[in-house]
Amino acid sequence: MKDIVDLIARILLAFIFLYEAYDSITYFKSTKAMMTEYGLTWRQDLLLSGAIFGLILGGTLILIGYRSSLGSFLVLLYWIPVTFIVHSFWNDPQEIRRMEAIHFMKNLAITGGLLMVWVNGSGRYSVKRLFATFRVPGA
Repeated sequence: MKDIVDLIARILLAFIFLYEAYDSITYFKSTKAMMTEYGLTWRQDLLLSGAIFGLILGGTLILIGYRSSLGSFLVLLYWIPVTFIVHSFWNDPQEIRRMEAIHFMKNLAITGGLLMVWVNGSGRYSVKRLFATFRVPGA
């Protein structure tokens, strides 16, 4: 049962980052405009392209379970700063503070899930496990 839950958790975690990458690609210009609103004006194309690359690579590594700790680390490099920049509810006006606090706490929970994958690895059902148990016939 634990192995199946590990797999489901990895799939659910990976999809949020893969969707975030898809959304950032689809709405590249508006994402850059939003970055400007939050004061991120230094080399926006480089930052956004790097974030997209990290989200795709990290999300894919988590999803397939190959080097999932590296994937978690890559995604955390993006997720932690974005959480504190975008959902800084303590700086927001009272009318949106509650919703931003909820988003902040959800992102903290996702961070906890990423840390668990980072520390515990991918589990039994992963590409890494397939590579470890696959034997070439006649070798």
